[in-house]
Amino acid sequence: MSIASIGQIIWVLGIVGWYFIRRPYERRAKRVEVVSNRRSASETIGLAAALVGLGIVPGFYVVTGIPEAADYPASGWAVAIGTLVFAAAMWVFRRTHKELGRNWSITLEIRDRHELISGGPYALVRHPMYTSFMLMGVGQAFLLSNWVMGFAGLVGFAILFFLRVDKEERMMLETFGPQYRAYMERTKRIIPFLY
Repeated sequence: MSIASIGQIIWVLGIVGWYFIRRPYERRAKRVEVVSNRRSASETIGLAAALVGLGIVPGFYVVTGIPEAADYPASGWAVAIGTLVFAAAMWVFRRTHKELGRNWSITLEIRDRHELISGGPYALVRHPMYTSFMLMGVGQAFLLSNWVMGFAGLVGFAILFFLRVDKEERMMLETFGPQYRAYMERTKRIIPFLY
């Protein structure tokens, strides 16, 4: 088996893991009443971009090998780094869902009895879910030895992040006021101590 194939298999296992982490929270979220919904066209575009860049486009590449012209030689060290980064992404993703619990939502929503979560990964960054997506994109870039498909995840993440994060923070400020402002002052957005 080639190193490139090993990277692709690890990527597929990571995506399957992502699905199994998220699925129970999606089911539970349907049972909690939404009291404020901020869905918008830009949010839909951002979510679609993330899905395409982190799932559909690289999945197409893994299945078909297209575009083969953008392939480059895979290396064991890159697959090892990609594996570690993708594993870190899944750990953050799992911890984020666990901390949010009944507050979790795929879209910009405030749920009944919504609480401001500031423990676990939320003690370091305000948006660890985006941190996990960013790490997935970096891991994908190392695991898939294709210039286009490897970096598609980072592009998809960036589109989602920049279309949505400001709206999400405005919604949280409107909901939690000074409590959220104080939280913003002591945490960074997605990279601990940096940004």
